Amino acid sequence: MNKLCLLFAASAILASGACDAKKGQSAASSGPVAAVKAPNGDWSQVTTPTAAGGFVMGNPSAKVKLIEYGSLTCPHCGEFDKVGAKPLIDNYVKSGKVSWEFRNFVRDPYDIAASLVARCNGARSFFGLTRAFYSSQRDWIGKLQAVPPAQLQALENMPPQQQFLTIGRLAGFPQFAALRGVPVAKTNACLANQAQVTKLVQMNSDAVSQYNIPGTPTFILNGTMLDNTATWEALEPKLKAAVGG
Repeated sequence: MNKLCLLFAASAILASGACDAKKGQSAASSGPVAAVKAPNGDWSQVTTPTAAGGFVMGNPSAKVKLIEYGSLTCPHCGEFDKVGAKPLIDNYVKSGKVSWEFRNFVRDPYDIAASLVARCNGARSFFGLTRAFYSSQRDWIGKLQAVPPAQLQALENMPPQQQFLTIGRLAGFPQFAALRGVPVAKTNACLANQAQVTKLVQMNSDAVSQYNIPGTPTFILNGTMLDNTATWEALEPKLKAAVGG
């Protein structure tokens, strides 16, 4: 069974909420860190791709670097985005003290399809699309869960390009992305992009090899995987310590 088939077999995970990380260690404090003026006045508007396959928001030379491994089908990740993304951006990223890199850690075929769309327009749209997927997570996952089992079963016999394109159409992704500036034709092309599917699978493998990622969301602070920080309430004290309070 190949990696894509294994990912399809994992689709039952969608029904469970067990996607939060449990292992890791605390990062050492590194403050105090001074604010850095953004060249355009707002570091949250500066987004760039990374060599690891993620996208980073903020000052690329920030002294405090936060990496999030997240899944678009993970309810805990969705809750973190709802509660924590705004204060993370407003209180840490905009000042230039902290950069926030998001790396997709795909858990199932639905996650792959959503991630392909979120990544479709590159860095300029990635965070906006990712956050939109989180805010509407129940809606689009609900559409997929309402598809008749026989129709979902038929997906397994399709070539990968057709599988994710079909999932995207069933979930309404082309229309979803079009409302946010991505043309339907481009979204369809991204959903059928086998090279990007392979890249997402490789990113999972790299994450497990480098950090032994136990689940999502998992946070890496200045190179150290944090323990039990799947919520903003748990993560923020670590950030405060890293920037010096």
